[in-house]
Amino acid sequence: MAWHETLEKLDRRWLFLIMGLLVAGPLVRPAGLPLKVSPPVQSFNDAIDKLPNGSTVLMSCDYDPSARPEMVPMNRTAFRQLLSKDCRVVVTVLWNAGPGLVEETLNDVAKEFPGKTYGVDWVNLGYKAGDDAVMVLMGQGIKNAFPRDYRGNDTARLPIMQNVRDYSSFPMLVNISAGFPGTKEWVQQVQSRFHLPMVAGVTAVSAPEYYPYLQSGQLRGLLGGMAGAAEYEKARGEKGTATKGMDAQSLAHVFVALCIVLGNVVQWVKRREAA
Repeated sequence: MAWHETLEKLDRRWLFLIMGLLVAGPLVRPAGLPLKVSPPVQSFNDAIDKLPNGSTVLMSCDYDPSARPEMVPMNRTAFRQLLSKDCRVVVTVLWNAGPGLVEETLNDVAKEFPGKTYGVDWVNLGYKAGDDAVMVLMGQGIKNAFPRDYRGNDTARLPIMQNVRDYSSFPMLVNISAGFPGTKEWVQQVQSRFHLPMVAGVTAVSAPEYYPYLQSGQLRGLLGGMAGAAEYEKARGEKGTATKGMDAQSLAHVFVALCIVLGNVVQWVKRREAA
């Protein structure tokens, strides 16, 4: 039997098995495929690196479980970078299904810093209904907008909040956003009005929408989807879930492309034989 006939009659279950191995393998052990850190991602990393150690930074995590594969790796690495600089991090959430996932993510990273204390070095203010109206309200007073944190504590009594008044208390806003309300609203309602420096991590499908903000300087850095998160991990010298996910995705894409090429070659050979 000719080689192209063997390929044509190949049991499709072998293809499923190979695809499964290519996806599962890197998730267990990263393949370490080449990855270049793009300028927007490097700018994101550098903007945070340039913050004075010990600064109090605002981080808004505007996503829910549906965007977990893209958003959580960004969130983890950014929060880790801030804590490693001894920054105090004030976290807000503007998506009603997000606070639990964000709390879980923050707690996981905080375990790597046993010297950091909740309420002193970081706080999760939780969810506030109102979308972009909440952003405007925060400009009049963070503690007024969030009188209690996610854990039910009085925010006015938390040590981290003692010197926090409004946006002028922060040197930077780090926004991890999967849609509305999110990066666009933070730029329009806060960065443009209060001139708060800002970096953002967004989903891959929405990233092109925010490049004009990056070019205008309204964003100091931008992460786009899992690829951006993986590049950010590389810039930080980490191999997290985004790196593993990109390895798996890249190998799967190569295999699919190879199958398409072989399928076309088989059909071309058959037509030549029939001619």
